[in-house]
Parts: sequence; C-alpha cells; structure tokens
Amino acid sequence: MGNGKVKAGIIGGAGYTGGELLRLLLNHPNVELVFTHSKSQAGKPVHIAHADLLGETDLYFSDSFDQEVDVLFLCVGHGEAKKFLAENSFAESTKIIDLSQDFRWNGEAGKAQTIDAARRAFTYGLPEMLRETIQQAQHIANPGCFATAIQLALLPLAAKELITDEVHVSGITGSTGAGQSLSPTSHYSWRSGNISNYKVLNHQHLNEIRRTLHELQPAQELPAIHFVPYRGPFTRGILCTSYLPCSLTIAEACELYSSYYSTHPFVWISDNTPDLKQVVNTNKCILYLEKQGNMLVITSMIDNLLKGASGQAVQNMNLMFGLEETAGLKLKPAGF
Repeated sequence: MGNGKVKAGIIGGAGYTGGELLRLLLNHPNVELVFTHSKSQAGKPVHIAHADLLGETDLYFSDSFDQEVDVLFLCVGHGEAKKFLAENSFAESTKIIDLSQDFRWNGEAGKAQTIDAARRAFTYGLPEMLRETIQQAQHIANPGCFATAIQLALLPLAAKELITDEVHVSGITGSTGAGQSLSPTSHYSWRSGNISNYKVLNHQHLNEIRRTLHELQPAQELPAIHFVPYRGPFTRGILCTSYLPCSLTIAEACELYSSYYSTHPFVWISDNTPDLKQVVNTNKCILYLEKQGNMLVITSMIDNLLKGASGQAVQNMNLMFGLEETAGLKLKPAGF
C-alpha cells in the first residue's frame, strides 16, 4: 500500500453499484482510487455517468486497469465476473471483492470456494456472521441485497438453533435493485404509483439464505423459507418482514438480538416501528421485533445499494485490510 493508503480499482464503474462505490471510495480516508473501468463509458469523465460527481473528482473512465492494485471491486453483471477473472490476471496479492452473484452459492458460507475458471477462492462476505473469516480472506463474494436483509433478521435465531418451523418473508425493494439498464418494470411511468410481486417463492437469493442458516444450525434439517418479493414505487431501500413460530418471549427475543449484534456497528434494534428513510443513504440495518401470539415477527430494513451492495463491499474491504470497520461509512441518512 503506497503512501499508506489502499490502492483500489473498480471494474464496471458506470452502473448503480459502481457509482455508489465511487462515491464511497472517493471519500474514504484510507483509500486511493486508482482507476474505474467501464466498457461503455471509456474515455469519458466519471461525472458524465454520475452527474452528482461533477467537481468531486477529475477521474476518467478507462478501458484498461492496473494489475497491481491492492483491492479490485467487480461491479459487473451476473455471469460477467467469472468471465472477467478467467480472461484477466492480477497480482496474487490483489484482494478481490465481487458484487455479483457469481461466487456466492457454492458450498458452505464460512469456507472459501475455489472456482476453477477463475483459479481463485471466494469467501462469503456477511460480516455479522463471518467477520473473523473475512479478516483473513483474499477474495470476497459480496452478499445479495435481499439476502442481507433477510439473513440479518434471522441470524440470531439460527445461531441458537431456534428456526424449527417454516419461515415466511415478504419484502419490498426500490427500483435501483433492478440495475441501471432500462426495463419495463423499472421505467418511471410504470413503477411510480404501482406495486407488483415477482419471482414468488423462487428468488435467487434464497440459495444464499438457506445455505447460511443451515450452516448455523447444521444439526437439524432447515425448515422451508417462503419468500415473496415486491417491486416498490421508490428508488432505493429494502424492507422485509420475516415471521415464524417461536417460543421466546418478546423480552427474551430482544435480549437475544441485542446480544448477538452488540459488537456489530451497523445493525441496530429499534424500540419503535422504523421507517425506511432511517436507513436510506446509510450502511445500517435496522431491526424491529414483535410477538403476535406464538409468532415472532422481525422487520429488517437496509439501503439496497449500500448495506445491500457497495457499502457492505467497503465494510468487507475495511476488515480485510485491518482498517476501522466503519471507515468511510459514517454516512448521513436522509430524514426528509
């Protein structure tokens, strides 16, 4: 690390997650952003794709990259990360954090998975479960956005092997979760004032969730997890409601969650019903617990582009390089 700072590069810097990562790294006290690569925007100033960065940086998108960076972030589409690493080489010392789903699903969450095509091993990057493992990892598979929100709602229960019955989850996400490319279901005139469900009981993030929870309570068969996701008429944020039968009283459940997350700086237990705006533009996850009859109800909310993507990637980078876990992530929420 020259000049005491982590030298970072971004592959795929023109999209939503790439843009969020640019904003975070440009303001990170321990990072020097060396390059941001983009096939579609190569040769253009960064502010052409991200207008809010006018005056913040004189960086240009490049069609080349420094193979000696300390950390490389992959913000390319699903399937493209594996292809990119198979076709390009980097220094063995370069740490890689992939924000796609290419390396998330194979094997157990706490063990690095070797991908033959890329000749690299990836560790699942959920700090609230695997912080010590991430600190020693060379390559990270960043979790999915819905997967992060749902797993953070259920981790304390799984850690005590208390998921003994079916789990039902409903969740709503902002349009930025669909990526920057225009599609019928992300077009403003369709999305505004509208709501719809999609991938009902078949969302791809269920693979991550099931694997993580099974690893935490391997002695018993994991009950079914039923997840219904919704497209929301807003741009960013995720709110999930998870519920399942549970013998704990509400006081016991709150104590369990508070204890589990007591050393994790981004997860907070709310005493009151929270609002999505409390987490938008932050790396926080806010949880709210209720007990209705024998059902424990856990509301979880995150910003899908930050704790659900780029913010979590920076949190993982901080852990991998021995930096303060919250460095560059003390962000201001938008109250109005």
